[in-house]
Amino acid sequence: MKKNMGNIDKGIRTILAVAIALLYYFNVIEGTLAYILMAVAIIFLITSLVNFCPLYTLFGFSTCKLEND
Repeated sequence: MKKNMGNIDKGIRTILAVAIALLYYFNVIEGTLAYILMAVAIIFLITSLVNFCPLYTLFGFSTCKLEND
């Protein structure tokens, strides 16, 4: 897998995932919506950790800075 996520993108995804987890923890969100948002939060965390987003590949998008060789 080639990296396609920049640091800002990873930070935003991590902050959103933590915010969703906190909303769930404090019972602000519940039921089906909570489960869907928690799944999204887990996906955000995983993609942040591996620096790769499959949707970016499908759309030919990248937030990663180009490296000069």
